[in-house]
This record gives sequence, structure tokens and C-alpha cells, in this order.
Amino acid sequence: MFNFYSTAGLIFGNETSLNSCSQIIDALGKNIFVVSDRGLTELGLIEPTIKKLKKNCNIKIFNDVESDPSKKTLLNAFSDAREFESTGVLGFGGGSSMDVAKLVSLLLGSNQQIETIWGVNNAKGPRLPLVLIPTTAGTGSEVTPISIITTDDKEKKGVSSKFILPDLAILDPLLTTNLPANITASTGIDAMVHAIEAFTSINSNNNPVSKMLSIEALKLLGSSIKTAVFDGHNINARSNMLLGSMLAGKAFANSPVAAVHALAYPIGGLFNISHGLSNSLVLTSVMKFNSKNEETKKNYAHLAPYVFKNLDNSKNDEFLCNNFIDGLERLCKELNLPYRLRDLEIPEEACKLMASEAMKQTRLLVNNPQKIEESDAYNIYKSVW
Repeated sequence: MFNFYSTAGLIFGNETSLNSCSQIIDALGKNIFVVSDRGLTELGLIEPTIKKLKKNCNIKIFNDVESDPSKKTLLNAFSDAREFESTGVLGFGGGSSMDVAKLVSLLLGSNQQIETIWGVNNAKGPRLPLVLIPTTAGTGSEVTPISIITTDDKEKKGVSSKFILPDLAILDPLLTTNLPANITASTGIDAMVHAIEAFTSINSNNNPVSKMLSIEALKLLGSSIKTAVFDGHNINARSNMLLGSMLAGKAFANSPVAAVHALAYPIGGLFNISHGLSNSLVLTSVMKFNSKNEETKKNYAHLAPYVFKNLDNSKNDEFLCNNFIDGLERLCKELNLPYRLRDLEIPEEACKLMASEAMKQTRLLVNNPQKIEESDAYNIYKSVW
């Protein structure tokens, strides 16, 4: 038995963010609260859609969302949305904006207190109507029942509940064409991590639908990430990345991620490193640790040729697994992503603190195919320092 939940509606295509305004209004009503970030509003990226929406409804924009949004930011957005008497919430931006939008809609609709919603299935709903428009190809947040917030003590806490899946996701590849190369790279690796961890998760809800979606995501992402990074206006590559990110999102929304994310969160929370980059820093070291597990080694071997088409899939699992890990390590370097913690001015002595913090991510660690102790986490951090 397994459960599979996803976003009710999805629209994909160039200029769909502008051409779907009637669907947005139908979903969200006359008082639409928009959650975004200052960078997007300054670039004018959301302006055409907002201008068209304003012809038929009232708009209030909250654009103070930062990378890895804080609890304070969430509560400020919630307060503004309540004062506006919002009838629906539109999240427009990267994963951070969409995560805040999800929880604003939940808090408005359910009247739950924020401290009661952390964890898995603690959010009871209902929520206000919700539409999400991603501007990065990485988090897949537009199709996941997950939102991550950084608490006052720098711990990343998650809400996981089918109630925060949106009514509609609108995927417009044109919104991603001006994404800087470094962000394209880190968010793209983030999407690949989602697919890899969803496929290998030992969560009881790991299922054939998620596995299929993981494979299709890796085909799209692996074949397009370099082009998207180094030729950002290649619309075919951008489309593949956005589709791949969405498919990976659907996969891990139902077969949850594991230790790569658990070890990435302290890097982001303590040192303000982006989520995608945090994932890329620990990805291959966690995979090397997990490959001690024979079933996981076999799974990595199965995935390898979908990402690196030149690999001979007639080779044995050991060969394919090792080449998969080595290939991902080379890919991160070719994309010019930092690959050492020291390169980001993270001190060596922080490895101990990060290992301790990673152990708090129990909802993720239980899904890892190889049990990780605090000493293991410490050794992984040391290996990438």
C-alpha cells in the first residue's frame, strides 16, 4: 500500500504566468495576497502578471521574503495577509517565497497556532486558496506538501501536510531565463538530489510512481543542467529543468528525502548558505556513506546511466555506483559550485556543531537507507571541509 498526493492543477508553457490570470482569479478570489521577494519585484519579473490581475481584483504584495525564510518573516506576512482580508494567496518566486505562501494560506484558513503545525501531518487545515508560480528550477515546492522555515535559534523546521499542496501550479520557463548561472547550478543540483533521495528513500511510502518520476526527472535534469547554466536563454534547456524539478518534487513529496537534506540544513541555517548549495556540498559524501548498503548501491547503479548516458549499463553495480558518485562530483565542479566548506569561510570546528544539529532532523534521517550516527555526520562534514 502507498499514498500519492500532488497539486490538483498544473499549467506549463511560455508566458503562462501572464496568460493564466483568469484561472488565478477563479482560484483565489478578489483579494489576492502575493508573496514574493525584493529581488524579483525590483527586476520587474512579477509586474506584468500583477498589472493584469489588478484589472479585476485587489492585490497586496509582500516582498520581504529572504533566502531560507525566518519565522519572523512568516509571521509578518501572515499579519499583513490577515489585515488585507485575503481571499487567496499567490506565491511567486523561488522555494522560499512559495514556502512562506503555503504557510500563510494555512494559518489564515485553519486558525492553528504556528507551534502546533511543525512536523508530519500536524497541520489540520483547511487553508485559503493557493496558487504557486516558481521562478527557479530546483525546489519543486509548487508540487510538494512541505514548507521549511528557519526558527529563531537557526534550526530549520518543516511542515509536511497534504493541506499545503496548492490548488494550481503555473510553470513558465521564460521566468527562469535570467536566473544567474550560480543559482541555476545550485537549484538544479537540488532538484537532482530530490530525485536521487526519493528513489532510494526507505520511507514506508516509497512507491513505484515516485520511482518512475525520479527517473524521468533525472533524464531531463542530467541532459540539460550544463546548457541551462552556461546558455541561460536556451529555452529548451530551461523548460527541461523546470519540468525535471517539478517531477522530482512530485517524487519526493511522496517518498521523502533523507540524509543529504538533513546534513544540508545546518549548513544553511548556521551559515546562511543557500539550500541548493548546501545540498551539493554534502551530496557525494553522503552517497559514499550510503553505498555501504548493498541495496542502495544497486539503486545508485540503476540511476547512473539516466544521468550520465555514456556509462555502460552492462557493468556491475560497484562500477556504476562509483562512477555515478564520481560523475556527480565532477558535475558540481564543472558547474563552478564551491565544493569545500572552507571555501565558504565555514571554520573546521563548526563540523562538530553541524553534526549535532543534523541529528535534530529526525523526520529526514529515518528515511536514509544507512543509519547515520552523530559521529558519521561529523566525519562527512570533515570530509568536505
